[in-house]
Amino acid sequence: MTWGLATSHVPSIGAAMDRGKTADPYWKPLFDGYAPAREWMARHTPDVAVVVYNDHANAVDLSVTPTFAIGAAASYEVADEGWGSRPVPTVVGAPEFSDHLVESLIDSSFDITVFQDLAVDHGLTVPLSVYCPDPGESWPCAVVPVLVNVIQYPQPTAARCLALGKALGEAIRSFPEDLKVAVFGTGGMSHQLAGARAGLINQDFDRMYLDAIEHDPEKLAALTREDYIREAGSEGIELIMWLIMRGALGPRIRRVHDAYHVPASNTAAGMVLFENLSPVSSERSATA
Repeated sequence: MTWGLATSHVPSIGAAMDRGKTADPYWKPLFDGYAPAREWMARHTPDVAVVVYNDHANAVDLSVTPTFAIGAAASYEVADEGWGSRPVPTVVGAPEFSDHLVESLIDSSFDITVFQDLAVDHGLTVPLSVYCPDPGESWPCAVVPVLVNVIQYPQPTAARCLALGKALGEAIRSFPEDLKVAVFGTGGMSHQLAGARAGLINQDFDRMYLDAIEHDPEKLAALTREDYIREAGSEGIELIMWLIMRGALGPRIRRVHDAYHVPASNTAAGMVLFENLSPVSSERSATA
């Protein structure tokens, strides 16, 4: 595993890129903040990106809501979210790698739902655009979608997400082929879209999170659903998906870059990029 990226997946960020508005005064500070991370990631292209995200009732409705799911398809069409699909490439999958992750995670006592047919919405495509703003005809790497329920109560706990991340990291490291893998944790930061607190942004909580995701993820894993919603808003609970990325990386990481901008639409937009310095598994080390 080479690196991990935590990033907001605000749909208007994708729209700003698609419509050529990234240099507009409203958007320029956000995209300027991405630039150092993008330059670094462009020099460290993975073979596969594991993108942890939530669907926004585009491919998965509330009639069936898996807690954790993995896409195992050869490709994923870009969802039409009501105003046409984003003008970005179809997402190419890594079915053999997905199957390995599913088997390993189930053997680690995580009951994973498997999607063989899945359209991916802004929750996945916007983070890919944060990584690679100009993909051309195809994204630079294959993708494994990992879906998390952050919409329908009861959502998984933050502690369970961190544990899933650790199991995911072990699964990635046990794959027999030597792949360069990046893990994305997406969503957040603080925001609430409806109700009496609509428009909520909590910069103090967000900045604490940006620090603790590196230095003390266990502190974030100890927060309850109610803590997340109280401090970060009803949609801010998406931040639990960052813990899956963090757990996968292991204890030794280096912060490459971070950025924080308020507002992106009505959301606090954050991003942090880590280089993974944790060793490969002992089994692989012994055979290297």
